[in-house]
Amino acid sequence: MSNNDEHHVIFGTGPVGLAVMDALLAQDKQVRLVNRSGRADVPAGVEVIKGDASVPDSTREICQGASVVYNCTNPPYDKWPELFPTLQNGVLEGAAAAEAKLIVIENVYMYGPTGGRPMTEDLPYAAETRKGRTRARMSEELLAAHQSGKVRVAVGRASDFFGPRTLNSMMGERVFYPALEGKSAQALGDVDRLHTQSYIPDIGRGLVVLAEHDQALGQIWHLPSPETVTTRQFIDMIFDETGNPAKIQVAPKILVKALGLFNPTMHEIVEMLYEFEEDFVLDTRKFEQAFGNIATPLPEAIHTSVEWYRQNPNYGR
Repeated sequence: MSNNDEHHVIFGTGPVGLAVMDALLAQDKQVRLVNRSGRADVPAGVEVIKGDASVPDSTREICQGASVVYNCTNPPYDKWPELFPTLQNGVLEGAAAAEAKLIVIENVYMYGPTGGRPMTEDLPYAAETRKGRTRARMSEELLAAHQSGKVRVAVGRASDFFGPRTLNSMMGERVFYPALEGKSAQALGDVDRLHTQSYIPDIGRGLVVLAEHDQALGQIWHLPSPETVTTRQFIDMIFDETGNPAKIQVAPKILVKALGLFNPTMHEIVEMLYEFEEDFVLDTRKFEQAFGNIATPLPEAIHTSVEWYRQNPNYGR
């Protein structure tokens, strides 16, 4: 099958969906993006259609003829338990009807606190948070669908995102824009703990690699990330790249909890604070040993990210 014969359907046009698009376009693949509006900032010639990922009848029609389907959906942060399982089921039904591979991006909430132990794919699901339990249940359902023969699935997991087009993350607009403006970056927890940050272009390439290899199916894969440093070191590198002196403002835990009483998103962050109070290290050796290390070196990733934010001062604002 030639590149032009393959048809790839991406549900979701957030940073991950667009990073997958970038990786596919670099290989001259046919790409169809799906979101609720039918609009997205994409290169000319890329198809974007309106669709509801939570409705199986819609996803079956959208996925007709697909070789690979990517689930890059992400509901509002405060609506995960209510909306996320339904979104996943809809995309799964579409991929199954098309007999396509289903490649899914996940985070690592299902593991829960590890006491600073590096996270490997064989860790038990010990989450005590509502979002972590939701993610664990969804992941179990995905693998069960694969094992039953309903659909061929591979799952890529990443840590906190950073990079081009990435705003609503801990290392997003609250760090990069202030660094460029000479203001204080916002942070949570103990900034002197190790914390893996996953680079969005690496995530996109990693998911495409999983789609290219049948040996990836039926398994969980931690996607390669740049070298892990402490949060302080990471932010310092960003400021060094901008030429401004580093300034970090760490929100006290009591303040985060107080804000959570009034702000739904901040309320959801409260239960995830453990991630920023202990070492949070993603072990990606399984992927690297199977498919090679595709991670972008951290200085290069930060340079590219700073330049993107510099050139897009009003993105999403």
